[in-house]
Amino acid sequence: MGQIQRQAALQSRYDCIHASLFGEFKLIKADATEILISNRRAKALLALLCLNGDKAIDREQLSKLLWPGRFESHARASLRQCLLDLSKLLEPLGTELLQVTRNAACLNNAAIVTDLGELEAALADGKIVDAARQLSIIGPTPLVDWMDFGEAFSVWLCHRRMEIEQRLQLAVNGALAAAMQHNDIQGHDALAQAWALRTPLSSRNAVVAITDTKTRLAVLPFQALNAKDGEDYFVDGIVDEMITTLGQVPQLLVAGRTSSFHFRGSDLASPAIAEALRVAHLIEGSVQRQGERVRIFVRLIDGATGFESWGHRYDGSLDDIFALQDTVARAVTAALAETLNLTLDEPLARGMTHSKQAYDLYLQGQSLCARRFGDGVLDTAVTLFEQALALDPDFAECWVALGEAHQLVSVYTQCLDRLGEAARMAECAERAIALSPGLSYPYCLLGLYELTRFNFVGGLDFAYQAYGLEPNNPAVTLRLASFLIFIGRTQDAAPLVKAALDQDPADGRKYALLCSVQLCTGDLQGAIESGKKMVDLGMPSTLLALAIAALGDRDLAISQYLQTQQMVNGMILPPVGIGIQTPEAMDAYWLIAAKAICAGSPEDRQTYWQVLEMLYAVLHDKSDLAISGPAVMTGNPDLVFRTYGQCISASNLMGMSALWADIEPIRQVWQHPEFIPFAQRIGMSAAWDKYGWPDLLPVPSNRI
Repeated sequence: MGQIQRQAALQSRYDCIHASLFGEFKLIKADATEILISNRRAKALLALLCLNGDKAIDREQLSKLLWPGRFESHARASLRQCLLDLSKLLEPLGTELLQVTRNAACLNNAAIVTDLGELEAALADGKIVDAARQLSIIGPTPLVDWMDFGEAFSVWLCHRRMEIEQRLQLAVNGALAAAMQHNDIQGHDALAQAWALRTPLSSRNAVVAITDTKTRLAVLPFQALNAKDGEDYFVDGIVDEMITTLGQVPQLLVAGRTSSFHFRGSDLASPAIAEALRVAHLIEGSVQRQGERVRIFVRLIDGATGFESWGHRYDGSLDDIFALQDTVARAVTAALAETLNLTLDEPLARGMTHSKQAYDLYLQGQSLCARRFGDGVLDTAVTLFEQALALDPDFAECWVALGEAHQLVSVYTQCLDRLGEAARMAECAERAIALSPGLSYPYCLLGLYELTRFNFVGGLDFAYQAYGLEPNNPAVTLRLASFLIFIGRTQDAAPLVKAALDQDPADGRKYALLCSVQLCTGDLQGAIESGKKMVDLGMPSTLLALAIAALGDRDLAISQYLQTQQMVNGMILPPVGIGIQTPEAMDAYWLIAAKAICAGSPEDRQTYWQVLEMLYAVLHDKSDLAISGPAVMTGNPDLVFRTYGQCISASNLMGMSALWADIEPIRQVWQHPEFIPFAQRIGMSAAWDKYGWPDLLPVPSNRI
């Protein structure tokens, strides 16, 4: 008799101990009282055994999972003592719940029933109404939440969650099919709706970067031979497409574009670049374009030695540029397979457009969007994309690029209509999906648009949909992580951020989000290291100053904050309404801000708040990041509630990434009595209902 049938049968024979696996792990006695387990490792041990069902776990593995970093003998001794304490705790219950041998441990499945086992039994027995009711109660609650004992524990737990979610998916699919066969439309719809509440979790629980089985490589920027001034965009486009195409091969993990292009023109030797990008192989090359003819040289480089493993030349024309790119990508994959003696799936190239001119305009626009900064750069990119789409309205990738360009305009320019730009972004994303439903990133853009409409649930739904389509796209992964951080689900976001950084380790924006995660979890030293990486990669880091101040070195924090002034002023134009400021006035403003955010003095914060109120009175956008961001960082609940309560935009969302930092004075915002009503007004609390309560807030006693 299998585990599911055994547990279903036991339920009718006698009362068993009940284990709650969804959410926080609990043991419940037959009289509905909880068995309190004060030792958190003992509690985790029982949870692991429950998750593993009728399979025992090696004691050696348990000691490594629960006592990482200890000497092996110490870890084994700690496990022995833990098992002994648990046996004494459970002995009064009159049943031998634990079954321990010299080498392994498991649970006596005749004495325990889990909510997971009950759900699987209901699905297996065709009790669709019962299964739907259980799923509705469980919702998106993770299995064994609120436990963390290090990387090995997280990886093991992630594997088990993935296996269980896949098992549940198969069981639900079978139950739905059986319902249709029996014409049980009502039961079918009830189960389908209940499972839809949990479906995103299948992706969420699978986000730990487990990439050891994949071959890691990076495509470095190709050299443009005989290129005229400004024509590098064509070569960059070929590299971009190669990154995208090779990224579709399941057995490969391809470094993100940002990290690869960080090493354009680098003097570093190939092994040093490979080490920095955490890859085993590099692809280098050059492109020569003469009129309509294109010649591509491509080389496969061993990352450890820097030696060329394979190289070839390919000739084609602009008329068959996509076929040429396809040929090169397939050849690189075949060379990798032969070199490593692996079986690799062939990549699937994208045709994109039939118009050479539209493709050329698209590449020019993409090049400008990659630059982002500069007078008129993004507006020109929008124009180029629109011209390309006038030539080929069915160019799906160009619709995605145009949508992203509208998003960038709202963030990096003196935009007068940020919500209008968001609406145009969403229109482009919807057009792209209609033309090519398999594209992932437009769903991220739709998710961002939903946030601007105070619909956090819709935003996360779209982000999870994008992640499900392309989990190895670091841009998609980071969008999902950022949305989770906005609602305070930092524990869910952390593995996503780490996975994105693992694939794209030279992107300052990803370190910014990692810094936010570390501030939220109280890892101040880690936040400082991440903040320094941001600065090293050319990004301003006020978060670095926050972390330094939180550790007590306030003079250094002020100095660090002031160092961001020149970088910010060189990137982002001042908001509309400020007018032209003298250098002396700007210096004075930044000093006031630095003291308010880093010095810890209530008087300094009051002075800055007066300045922010003046900005609130004169700025065109009352919710501009120049007001809402400092309101968060200085712990001003009233100003946070006013600005974000009035408008959420792609621009001021960056300030919300620090909202859940577990440091003073930011705590004064999310600990404020009016924070929950504020979260309800902007739609954040609805996302908590579906995706889980914030990590830092205690769950209300009246909450189911």
